[in-house]
Amino acid sequence: MENKIIIHRENDLKDKIYLIRGVQVMLDSDFAQIYGYEVRALNQQVKRNINRFPEDFMFQLTREEVDLVKSQFVTSPNGNFFEGQEGGARKLPFAFTEQGIYMLATVLRGELAELVRNVTRIRDC
Repeated sequence: MENKIIIHRENDLKDKIYLIRGVQVMLDSDFAQIYGYEVRALNQQVKRNINRFPEDFMFQLTREEVDLVKSQFVTSPNGNFFEGQEGGARKLPFAFTEQGIYMLATVLRGELAELVRNVTRIRDC
């Protein structure tokens, strides 16, 4: 797998933040795109480190929540909701809270993940 860094404008990232269950979250498919991963590979890394992702870091959407989020794509440039999950059954996506976002950066490999870890360390100083 080739890791690549995809630069997004600030507004592009804001379009990837959803309010679900009263919490601002980003979806696994959006993270996969940002980090240059396939959704399957990103979720595989999360599952290998599942003890690092308690409920306040990550949760799986219900079918009803998926339908609500999909309806927002009519005006959003985000593309296909299940992008990166070609073939087989479509799995319900995972949503990551702010804490989950930082934890993702610790478990994902690649240049962008390292960059996010370094920025987080600098900001926390």
